[in-house]
Amino acid sequence: MGGINLSIHPLFYLLGLYYALTGGIFLFVICTATAVIHELGHSFVASGLGYRLNKIKLMPFGAVVSGSTDGLKFIDEVKIALAGPILNLGVSLFFVAMWWIYPECYAFTDVIVGANLSMAIINLLPVYPLDGGRVVFASLGIKWGYEKAYKISRWIGCVFAIILLGLFVLVAINGSINLSLLFFCSFVFFGAISREKENKYIKIFGVMDEQNLKRGTIVKTFAVHKDMKIKRLISILDERAVNQVLVFDNNKKIATLNQNSIENMIEGANIYSSIAENLP
Repeated sequence: MGGINLSIHPLFYLLGLYYALTGGIFLFVICTATAVIHELGHSFVASGLGYRLNKIKLMPFGAVVSGSTDGLKFIDEVKIALAGPILNLGVSLFFVAMWWIYPECYAFTDVIVGANLSMAIINLLPVYPLDGGRVVFASLGIKWGYEKAYKISRWIGCVFAIILLGLFVLVAINGSINLSLLFFCSFVFFGAISREKENKYIKIFGVMDEQNLKRGTIVKTFAVHKDMKIKRLISILDERAVNQVLVFDNNKKIATLNQNSIENMIEGANIYSSIAENLP
């Protein structure tokens, strides 16, 4: 199943440099932690649905979370997209509640609340590639298909980026250079026009690492019913072990799946189908 790779977009480095030069490095660290929390929300819900992040890319104002929508139900797409903003809102509410219990902690946590609240609100905007835009994208895909929905969503993102650029110019004319607004504009624009699938969700399947096998690896055996959904099977497998699945029907074992069989089944299956439908 492998680990999650973390990468950082060049704009994120530039934003960090901007904050460092303007004396806001503490705020930048808080924003970075907030972005990681946001992505953990996506990753946690995705793994529960039988998917995982292949790569997390930190970007200004969060990270774009692209998803492979092939075979993915609308409700699951929405759950994954909204998980990040909801977790940020939860963090904000937690510290606001703490203010009532320990008012003296306000001075140390107001920035955390502001960063998480801003992250949630910004990502809920119905603009692709933000999370709210992905909900719109999935909704449009139900009616017009994903290819047309993708084109419409990208156009919405580009138009919004142009509006942001106009606001940046207007503010600059009035004598104030808002680089955060420019970074956000660039993030939305390049996210909308990019066809990269770097952050895609991929179906989970185990990978037996040769080095792990040389050291010795745990073998885990699971007994399941033939009507168990592939999505549920994925969620119970142990990515750190060699898995074996015993498939039963009416209390009789009808199949034994070794690690390779499990991987082949998951790789080619619709995650909403049953094990029985995918037995050789």
